[in-house]
Amino acid sequence: MSVAGFRRAARESVSGLPREFWWLWTSTLVNRLGAFVATFMALYLTLDRGYSASYAGLVAALHGLGGVVSSLGAGVMTDRLGRRPTMLIAQTSTAVSVAVLGFMVHPVAIAGVAFVVGMASNASRPAVQAMMADIVRPEDRVRAFSLNYWAINLGFAVSSAGAGFVAEYSYLAGFLGEAAMTLACAFVVFMKVPESRPDKAAAMPGRAVGGADEVRLSTVLRDGRFMSVVGLSFVIALIFQQGYVGLPVAMGADGFSSSDFGTAVAVNGVLIVVLQIPVTRFIQHRDPRRLLVVSSLLAGYGFGLTVFAGSVAVYALTICVWTVAEIVNSPIQTGLVVRLSPAQGRGRYQGMYTMSWSAAALIAPLMSGVVIDRFGAEWLWGTCAVLGTGAALGYWLLMRNLPGEDGAASGGGSRVAESGGGEGSGVPAAAGAGAEPSVEPAG
Repeated sequence: MSVAGFRRAARESVSGLPREFWWLWTSTLVNRLGAFVATFMALYLTLDRGYSASYAGLVAALHGLGGVVSSLGAGVMTDRLGRRPTMLIAQTSTAVSVAVLGFMVHPVAIAGVAFVVGMASNASRPAVQAMMADIVRPEDRVRAFSLNYWAINLGFAVSSAGAGFVAEYSYLAGFLGEAAMTLACAFVVFMKVPESRPDKAAAMPGRAVGGADEVRLSTVLRDGRFMSVVGLSFVIALIFQQGYVGLPVAMGADGFSSSDFGTAVAVNGVLIVVLQIPVTRFIQHRDPRRLLVVSSLLAGYGFGLTVFAGSVAVYALTICVWTVAEIVNSPIQTGLVVRLSPAQGRGRYQGMYTMSWSAAALIAPLMSGVVIDRFGAEWLWGTCAVLGTGAALGYWLLMRNLPGEDGAASGGGSRVAESGGGEGSGVPAAAGAGAEPSVEPAG
């Protein structure tokens, strides 16, 4: 794509969205600029505190368990209490708990506060995604979700490199910095983002009045196709999580510093920021099933190639491979979620979907810690390759059995046109769609 073409695509991707969306987008960017704990917790525990990889995995798993516990409750809060109150409660709680975590020294205290941080930080995600669906026109929703994903990774690219050097100076400064940025995020929401929860009568135009309470958690669990997407997203998230739990431990064991890891993993965010728009436009009219299969294989074998890494440059090269998988998988997967989620109970559906990533954040550290301690990092990267192959097969089977586009559009949704952002899936967006969180969803 030429420079002029890239500029034109960028303009098309950001035009026509409401002001409230951009304030929400700004809060997401501010939040991710302060990210520290999720990225550097493993290095903090193993290098600074001297704990084993298994203990670091246990703490990270408790952080993930907190997210699992809060996902469904936060989804219900989002529907009942409102999007804005849920975000403010979650962000304020996150800021306080992250600051407290930085002062904990006893291993039990560290593990307990990490669990609380996981609960608090995950609780805002269903509300953020539901609010975006509320305030953005149906035809623009997938594009808005894609731009939010772009903000997450832009913030991550900056914070990863910067936090690596902060960690060289003081890990405590990183904890306090994240707390301050999370409070700034809450301030933006409080000052600029209004409540967006739709009235019950307006929740689904043309359908029976009853609002979000007509969709219960049992309804979501009985939605077989949606739960299949949730299961596959768990497998993919389990692979991608190794970039933040297994990879730093493996690099630390090989003698690399926290700044080395920060520099290498920042490649992920930089590539997403640079390539997302041209890649999503390139895949726009491609077969979604093939793209999901290919992206799953790239994710699995991208991490599998890490077995050959012996320098920061080679680690960065392997990160490039699985980053391409992430860029391709995210808009296609978002299209599936958009296609399968109804307007009622957006919080509940988003909570269930977010839980797949939280569950991966719970399992991935345990898996990486135990495998690295007992068998070596080579076995971890081989396991990722196997999981990627399994996910590719699962996507192939799921996409083969999906209903036609007419069925997806019958819920009052509009088809996604050729605008930029995440529309590359070629899947129509239902009027009440949700969206996929990123590897590190906004919170």
